[in-house]
Amino acid sequence: MSTPETSRPFAVVTGASTGIGLELAKQFAAGGYDVLVAAEDERITAVPAQLAEVADAARVEAVRVDLSTAAGVEQLWAAATAGGRDVDAVAIHAGVGVGGEFVETDLEAELHLIDLNVVSFVHLAKLAARAMVRRGQGRILFTSSLAARVPAPYQAVYGASKAFVQSLAQSLRQELEQAGVSVTAFLPGPTDTEFFERAGMEDTKMAQTSAKDDPATVAQQAFKALSKGRDHVVTGSLGTKLQGATANLLPNAPLAKGQGKLAEPGSAD
Repeated sequence: MSTPETSRPFAVVTGASTGIGLELAKQFAAGGYDVLVAAEDERITAVPAQLAEVADAARVEAVRVDLSTAAGVEQLWAAATAGGRDVDAVAIHAGVGVGGEFVETDLEAELHLIDLNVVSFVHLAKLAARAMVRRGQGRILFTSSLAARVPAPYQAVYGASKAFVQSLAQSLRQELEQAGVSVTAFLPGPTDTEFFERAGMEDTKMAQTSAKDDPATVAQQAFKALSKGRDHVVTGSLGTKLQGATANLLPNAPLAKGQGKLAEPGSAD
């Protein structure tokens, strides 16, 4: 698999300005890929230099784009495929959270969440899958969450968005595998990123715990799962993996109660 300019495979990583997305981009670059990174904030322009520190042979481009809009997704795909370039892997990661009581949270913020966490995932996956099926090869990595496995009180819309992503990923895996396209989902738990601050959840037990996972570890495990063609992987520490296993065994009611205690506004006090 190659691009017109280099023999290295080519990957697109969204939400790559910070946190797990940035670490995913580093994994692809160190793993032999040229990379196109995308995010809405201006920090994305500094990422090519950061990736050069871990893989100076990689060619890295940055696109600042709002993926919560259809025009933004199309702009990204046009940049990725410019000059007839083939996309060998796509990591669809860009997303946001909204925390708080559902009757109190801002509707516009939650509709924006759906546009980014759900609509853009479908849009970009559609573009990538069609191109990869035509070539008979490719890899798609979806960022899901442990929130896809359990009810998520005080993160209700976010949890629902990740349940959608998880179902989409596993459904597409079955549809596309005979065409040579591998689909992998990874499910991180609480991770040491800007997620909680951006979601307005700084005052929760979930945000204040010292047990949050390292984004570099999460990204490394996700990239390894993608490279091996795995269906999905719960990423992070042993404790996070145990949470993922427990979610398959317990009924929803006690899981919801436990999650609610962690995510309830003011619970860190």
